[in-house]
Amino acid sequence: MGTRVMKTVTNRCNTELNSRFNSRFKSIGMDMNTQAVAAPFYLSALARGISLAFLMTLTAVAGFPSTAFAAEGHDQVAVTAKVQAEDDGHGHGQGAGEESQEEHGLKLTAEQQALAGIEVTQVSEETFSLEAVAMATLVVDRDRTMTLAPQLDVRVLARHVVPGQEVSKGDPLLTLGGVAVAQAQADYINAAAEWSRVKRMGKSAVSASRRLQAQVDAELKRAILEAMKMTSAQIATLASSPDTIGSYRLLAPIDGRVQQDLAMLGQVFSSGTALMQLTDESHLWVEAQVTPAQSESISVGSEALVRVGDRSIKANIIGRSHELNSVTRTEQILLSLENPGHGIHAGQFAELYLPNAIQGGVILPDAALTRGGDGDWQVFIQDEDGFEAVEVEVVERQRGMNLVRGLTPGSNLVISGAFFLASEQAKSGFAIHNH
Repeated sequence: MGTRVMKTVTNRCNTELNSRFNSRFKSIGMDMNTQAVAAPFYLSALARGISLAFLMTLTAVAGFPSTAFAAEGHDQVAVTAKVQAEDDGHGHGQGAGEESQEEHGLKLTAEQQALAGIEVTQVSEETFSLEAVAMATLVVDRDRTMTLAPQLDVRVLARHVVPGQEVSKGDPLLTLGGVAVAQAQADYINAAAEWSRVKRMGKSAVSASRRLQAQVDAELKRAILEAMKMTSAQIATLASSPDTIGSYRLLAPIDGRVQQDLAMLGQVFSSGTALMQLTDESHLWVEAQVTPAQSESISVGSEALVRVGDRSIKANIIGRSHELNSVTRTEQILLSLENPGHGIHAGQFAELYLPNAIQGGVILPDAALTRGGDGDWQVFIQDEDGFEAVEVEVVERQRGMNLVRGLTPGSNLVISGAFFLASEQAKSGFAIHNH
């Protein structure tokens, strides 16, 4: 194939050059005999040069696609190839008409969506102002955080966790012991045995005051063990097995993450000293400072929008101080938000968007918006037919957030990966629907 192409090109070049060189020789007065001698040498050299250059060009062009595309490692190229392959398998992209493209949206498998980083959320009407913004800080939810501080002098005998570890309720954290621990456990065993003996005696055999004293003493000694963070099961086992006196395992009282872990092997902690803290990060609190003007639109129980990095999360206002800071002249408000995937953490800074009863719409990040072929803003909606582009009106833009109108509440909206869908739409020629 390549040899025939080279011969054809060479013949055409020779014919064209003969015509041009004959005209040139005549213009300089060269006779026919001289032309016959000079032309073959001249033409052959030029033809060989042109043929060689053409051959090098063909070789480079033939090798370019495999080299260029082999070096391409972007996820979008991989996803695009998958989409094109599936389109060809179903008749799309092989002469399929424009009508079928308009009837069906862009369809992707779950694997393709994961590769393209496409995230979908449900549209809901918001009443937040992008101008009324307050700086905030994420803190632990105090209703879901426990500080472990035994109310007795203890010595750390063993460690069973590391800082930052996720634990479940009942998991061992530390093994504690010491002289005070042994004394408290012995006192309880004796008091519990005495109370058990008195209970078995009849009322005529023991006075009411003696009975009450035995019961109170047993309960007091039990309360001391509970203040040491011993569980009811551990206390019951201790009463039946006195040989375990002198140590006990500190168990996790809740599901959470180990934080503020200060315990070291062999270290003695005085009564009431915090050994570690457990925090359930599935819920967090948000502390924000607002101006008196901003606090006018705040009411306990209402919603606000918290932005942490590129994530936007709804939060409920659960409290406000009703008192201005003497230095900053701001009021502190407290919000609660859910963090099921533990994607955000206490200590992070955030932006708080306050409620606004005047403006309404959908709050979207920049990643959810793209430009259509006519230059208008568009988003992508997922339905049973796939992903379809819908034109929207952008009312307000602030710090990477957009107040958008023109969407139907309850629709499944793409908030990440819209750029990839826009590029696929441009190549496929899908129509934009202005719902």
